[in-house]
Amino acid sequence: MTQQTLIETDTAPAACPADRTGFEIGWDHARHGLVPPAALMQPGAAPGQGWHAARAVFGHRTLAASRPVRQWLHLRTEAWQQGLVFEAQQVTPNLLTQIDTPFCPVTRQALGGAAGGDQEPVVVRLRDDAAFAAGNLAVLSRAAARAMAGRNAGDVRAIADRLARDATAAADGLDRDAWARLATLMSFAEALAPMAAARIPLRVLPPNRVRVLNATQGLQALLTMRLAAPGWSRRARELAAAVTDAALRHDFNLFVGAIAPRLMSIPAAADARAARWAQEDAWADGRVQRRWQHFAAQLTPAQTESLLQRLAETALGGVAGIRLQLHDADAAIDGWSLASRGRLARSPRLLAQAGRGSGSAARPRQNSSAATSPSAS
Repeated sequence: MTQQTLIETDTAPAACPADRTGFEIGWDHARHGLVPPAALMQPGAAPGQGWHAARAVFGHRTLAASRPVRQWLHLRTEAWQQGLVFEAQQVTPNLLTQIDTPFCPVTRQALGGAAGGDQEPVVVRLRDDAAFAAGNLAVLSRAAARAMAGRNAGDVRAIADRLARDATAAADGLDRDAWARLATLMSFAEALAPMAAARIPLRVLPPNRVRVLNATQGLQALLTMRLAAPGWSRRARELAAAVTDAALRHDFNLFVGAIAPRLMSIPAAADARAARWAQEDAWADGRVQRRWQHFAAQLTPAQTESLLQRLAETALGGVAGIRLQLHDADAAIDGWSLASRGRLARSPRLLAQAGRGSGSAARPRQNSSAATSPSAS
């Protein structure tokens, strides 16, 4: 008996996308020798149907359930319980391993500890109106995930701006620097006008596999990492040569003059994590931000895209351990399900069967450290 035959039986949930998704979740649990949560094994529930169907086909011939696989199944299950799209073609156990990180990019605290604790690593969607999809996912501490819950990028920027203006040291468990980093991180997944993107300080570099939808921010991140690499003076001249307009080149050199002292102050013996944080902290300098904004404001969208493409295609885009990947606008949001705001179409029967979700977080692996892509990758 095949899976297709089982799906087409009278009791199988083929009519509704969410039912099919639930069936596949149950199927994949059984394929890896695991059992879905008890609430999803009730009679008539799609995951239970999928689990029993796969058991009938595979029996005890199961695949290994590694930690990334268990995380993948857990995340898919929680997305389904909340009625959210999970783009399973690109969001695989391998991708979850790639986005894993030992430190929260927002709080800069080491991840780990007990389940439910502030430092527990969780997978979050940077846009809550988009699916669990490649490019929209990052690993944060539970404290950072809790602070961003129910807020969009604009809300977080408003909090970060307020904390920067007054004497308040913290809000909702995060200090002002953490809110600034969270605001930048969430902005990567939000399509912004070039000038709006240029106004956001690069307080955090894009984590691995996060897609930067704004070319201005992609160029900003690439230049920051490239200028921080050894031989910055020669590289700065090469980068300036890529700016063909003389007036723009002058303003680019003023930007380099503002950021170079901050980057040059990074100790040569600094490890990769400390160097990365120092590069991000360079953008806390108001002069750096003003020089960048003045330069970026003069670039048309076409010029920004062209410069980013030129840098990516030459040795100027090369940073050790970093692979830059460019996408066109449609490919960058492939699988994000923005038209449905990341929601699955659900049948009334399914609403009663899904049970209560426990949040959109899952525990990732703790032993891998991923490189970073600075582009709209």
